[in-house]
Amino acid sequence: MRAAIYTFLLAGILSAALAAPGADTRAQQQQQPSPRATPAPADAAADDTERVTIRLVRLPITVVDKKGQPVAGLAPSDFQILEDQRPQQFEMITKVEELERLPVFVALLMDTSSSTAGKMKFMKEAASNFMHTVSRVRKDRVAFATFDDEVNLLQDFTSDFSQVDEAIRKVKAPGQHTSLYDAVWMICNEKMRNLGPARRAMVVITDGDDTYSRATLKDAIDIAQRTETVIFAISTKGGFAGSSVPGVEAGTVHDRGDKNLEKLCEETGGRAFFTGDMLALERSFSRIAKELRAQYIATYRPTNDRYDGSFRRIEVKLNGDRDGLRVRAKRGYLAKNDTVR
Repeated sequence: MRAAIYTFLLAGILSAALAAPGADTRAQQQQQPSPRATPAPADAAADDTERVTIRLVRLPITVVDKKGQPVAGLAPSDFQILEDQRPQQFEMITKVEELERLPVFVALLMDTSSSTAGKMKFMKEAASNFMHTVSRVRKDRVAFATFDDEVNLLQDFTSDFSQVDEAIRKVKAPGQHTSLYDAVWMICNEKMRNLGPARRAMVVITDGDDTYSRATLKDAIDIAQRTETVIFAISTKGGFAGSSVPGVEAGTVHDRGDKNLEKLCEETGGRAFFTGDMLALERSFSRIAKELRAQYIATYRPTNDRYDGSFRRIEVKLNGDRDGLRVRAKRGYLAKNDTVR
């Protein structure tokens, strides 16, 4: 295992999994926790964590026009927010100057499975270019992780982008498998949860389907929704000679893995981009940067205040005649108690 590995071991879940009769060989080799539960601290008296019920929903919202360009300047009165078809009373930050004061925490996740071996240089350049295009120096924070057989946090959140560049340069031999959903779950759960009043974005650079995660697509969407993380994906599957999916052209969605990547992004309020061309990729980065800068932030207390684990469907609408405008926001959340600091 590489020295730089950030270990996401949750001792209680791991020991239970290894002790269980019939635990599969792969789980023992991975030694990764189940992403479906977070155990209580082993020593509650020594932990400052206080268990409370979160009763506010915080909702990043993006509005785009027919050309896909973000639309700024709308007022709270232009919006409706419904939860399970019930109108919600909300507060909203719409002024650019107020939004600019909120830092953006960006987690960069890069696929280092075996299928990326011939694309590593391209993906490194893409990760670095994204950071320098989207993130504001001295204001935003960037973290960098890789995923293959394992999830490796190579650089925690920092405003020193040179440290992130160095971590990206040091990525070498890839692993065999693709643990995309585990990576999303672990970074959201461990790094995005307690950031306070900040905007959260995750960018996944990958060329393939998930082949090795213990988490499911549903798990990944759930944790991203609950931690207010908007996910963008850059699929590099198309546009390369020897693509793992022959005949895929840049800009197209082809197979089940591509559709799952789209679903992961759309359910959290983000977008997936399919390209293997650096110029097209840089245009995608610029669009993501504009979207993050033009986000609206709404906050509301749900009319249904029971946290019973049920799924709550969110719908954001625009009032009046808004022909051609589309709204993107997370599509719901599981009503669970969460642990906050």
